[in-house]
Amino acid sequence: MSSQMITADAAGTWKLGDLPVHRLGFGAMRLTGSAAFHHGTPSDRGRSIAVLRKAIDLGVNHIDTAAFYFSSLRSANELINSALAPYPDDVVIITKVGPYRAWDGDWGTSARPEDLRGHVEENLRQLGRDHLDVVNLRRMPKCDSIAEHFGALAELREAGLIRHLGISNVEPRHLAEAQAIAPVVCVQNRYALDRPDPDTDELLRICGEQGIAFVPFFAVAGEAGEHGAVTAHDEELRAVARAHGASPAQIRIAWTLHQGPHVLAIPGTGNPDHLTENVAAGAIRLGEEELTRLNTLHGKAG
Repeated sequence: MSSQMITADAAGTWKLGDLPVHRLGFGAMRLTGSAAFHHGTPSDRGRSIAVLRKAIDLGVNHIDTAAFYFSSLRSANELINSALAPYPDDVVIITKVGPYRAWDGDWGTSARPEDLRGHVEENLRQLGRDHLDVVNLRRMPKCDSIAEHFGALAELREAGLIRHLGISNVEPRHLAEAQAIAPVVCVQNRYALDRPDPDTDELLRICGEQGIAFVPFFAVAGEAGEHGAVTAHDEELRAVARAHGASPAQIRIAWTLHQGPHVLAIPGTGNPDHLTENVAAGAIRLGEEELTRLNTLHGKAG
């Protein structure tokens, strides 16, 4: 397929609360280096800023970021601020709080409920905003309940620092727990074609029934996760890619978007060419037989 002149609106739209966005967005994690966090070499600042501006030119109007997305020289939030401020009216910035990294890059103790205001204010400062469009509470694996943390964010929403709330890295029970406190506009979980997860499949279904956006992360990276895009692809995936004149990564993005009209995709990259290819994937329409083959890879019953 040709990636020329394909823009993010080809993927369709969804609303995060009252904020309309194209379903094909941009994840900022890879802006800071060749791999996320401290795993790679720092990025070229000018190139990262150019990628962000090109994303906007291609119609991307929602960007996923976090204050803990930084390498030894680069901060994703600072890059976003430098590239996009003053922000276009239709651009939605989504961030997440909970995890903490010290300035040397090491992971520290996750936020307690009383720490979350500081996390929110740090994102505000770095992004140069007076409020955050959407804030996701990222649950840590050892955190059985999210009620206290989500309640603290709900108070910040009432105070006007946050417009909408989401949750991340959760099980279905956590969604119900959060909804008893405040509205949830999105759920972010790890989800990929080659990574079956019954709990997350159930969350995807529940979100669809309730009109909540489901936003997978590492959908292209697969098992490689924060280290970058997976390079091993099943032959079924390669065959579908050949049929569309597309790359396996593009088919991974397209399959993600085909999981429901409420599913958003946030592939990230620091490469302008990869950005163009990622956005173009929103125009790929998979046939029923192709979806059956790919769903089988994901562990579904076709």
